Amino acid sequence: MKKLLKIVGLLLLILTIALGIYIYSKNEPIPEGRQGKEADELAQKMLNALNYKAYENTRFIEWSFRGKHFYKWDREMDTVSIVWNDNRISLDTKNSEKSIVYLKNEQTSAPEILQKGIDYFNNDSFWLLAPYKVFEHGVKRSIVNYENKDALLITYTTGGSTPGDSYLWILDEDGKPVSYKMWVSIIPIGGMEATWNEWITCKSGAVLPSKHQLSIGVLDLGNVKGYN
Repeated sequence: MKKLLKIVGLLLLILTIALGIYIYSKNEPIPEGRQGKEADELAQKMLNALNYKAYENTRFIEWSFRGKHFYKWDREMDTVSIVWNDNRISLDTKNSEKSIVYLKNEQTSAPEILQKGIDYFNNDSFWLLAPYKVFEHGVKRSIVNYENKDALLITYTTGGSTPGDSYLWILDEDGKPVSYKMWVSIIPIGGMEATWNEWITCKSGAVLPSKHQLSIGVLDLGNVKGYN
């Protein structure tokens, strides 16, 4: 038994060292950029490429996240239906205390379920709508020279579930996002990349992604809809 424990301990040590080496080799520092008018203009170019006005005028947005969390958002009424497992929340996005929580179709007072739903919504809506958030309060915009082209570095100083996260948007010639690189608290490797090139044009005219490709697999957003 002692010999087996030693072997297991040695294997765990080797795996830990290998993981540390992998993280160190893949980890990238956050690039330095310059703030100001040019960064704001690049951010605006990205919004124009995605028909921001159509998004602003879109009342209903539907999507899912990895086939596990399901959303229908009424942006005019500031409410979103969130469903996962046996849980359902009618979330008031302006005043969460007015939200209604259901467990197995029975209304309940469960703050832990409500908070989980809020965290899911913050994360999952970001993967759908991140480009549209670049001028929100607490957002710092900078231009970075990336592979001899201008890229847009966005840092969220406040808000959401994980303030302090940064994203480097890689854009095509028209300003449309192709991918971004991430420096976020929940991922130990800085600079991990996710694609933003599976775009659809919704009935409302809003341009939204349908999926993302990451090194760890595909992040599917389901049957994305935007309509009035």
